[in-house]
Amino acid sequence: MYRVDIESSPDGAFSVKAGSGSFVMDMKNKGVTPPDALLAALGSCIGVYIRKYTDGAGLALGKFSVSVESEFSAEPPLRFKTIKVVVDLKGLQLDERRQKALLEFTKNCPVHNTLKSNPLVETVLV
Repeated sequence: MYRVDIESSPDGAFSVKAGSGSFVMDMKNKGVTPPDALLAALGSCIGVYIRKYTDGAGLALGKFSVSVESEFSAEPPLRFKTIKVVVDLKGLQLDERRQKALLEFTKNCPVHNTLKSNPLVETVLV
């Protein structure tokens, strides 16, 4: 089971604890915004699967980058309309077969699968 604990502060920021890590989120430029965190989770998850694929295939991939872009929909409810993920393998050349295989493998990312499946979100007050 995954668990993330979030605690608000009087200034409107939120302290987020996940496992042994922590960070600050807010909507006033004091930290990462919640939408930024969602996009970062997707990009990082895809990055993990890129690394798994290239390591498993014995490909020498050093540093690489993942950028995630999105815009909010113009119509309600407020949500991301589309999400674009751009991967820069920093010079690693893959033939077309490997490119397709890598892109297909990244679809195993649980964050990607969660976004695709429109999960039920339940909010409970205690």
